[in-house]
Amino acid sequence: QVQLVESGGGLVQAGESLRLSCAASGRTFTYYAMGWFRQAPGKEREFVAAISWSGRNTFYADSVKGRFTMSRDNAGNTVDLQMNSLKPEDTAVYYCAADLQVPSLYANRADYWGQGTQVTVSS
Repeated sequence: QVQLVESGGGLVQAGESLRLSCAASGRTFTYYAMGWFRQAPGKEREFVAAISWSGRNTFYADSVKGRFTMSRDNAGNTVDLQMNSLKPEDTAVYYCAADLQVPSLYANRADYWGQGTQVTVSS
């Protein structure tokens, strides 16, 4: 089992930044690729970003490429999502997830999910 707890959500204005964090506990964190997903009201959950177990490779949805940066600290068992130049359409509940395979995350699947943190961007 891997337990995931997100933090860092909040209310910001368009153009501002937020940094989300996800703390992992349980089975060996370094075995897992990690991902961020989001779900806006009335919409399906969508892939945002993923990072390989080593942290050497990152992947982003086109909608956030160039604005969001994902990183991980394997010693601290955390992953972060730095979100810059936020837009109202980024408003959603953001979820952290873990899976042994990056392709699974890219396909919107994961073995473990956090509870989510709300991000609201006002115009």
